Amino acid sequence: MTATAAEKTGARTVEAADVITGARERIDSLDDRIIGLIQERMAVSAVIQQARIRSGGRRVNLSREMEILGHYRDALGKPGTALAMTLLELCRGKI
Repeated sequence: MTATAAEKTGARTVEAADVITGARERIDSLDDRIIGLIQERMAVSAVIQQARIRSGGRRVNLSREMEILGHYRDALGKPGTALAMTLLELCRGKI
């Protein structure tokens, strides 16, 4: 048996189900773009790390990471810090 749009969305009306379905499609599209941007950021970060290591520096620049954490915290509040930490972890690669 196939679930109706209202059942899939938890909405109580067909109109609300339509709004939710459309909004979820937009979220899915945004998520795809966000993932692509994160992958691009990971690649750029790898270039930076390689250049730093080749020059005799360390792979990670802690003062820069603190700047990034502050930027996300200022823009998104406390959850922004957790998001930035996850992003930094993804972009560091294997240390």
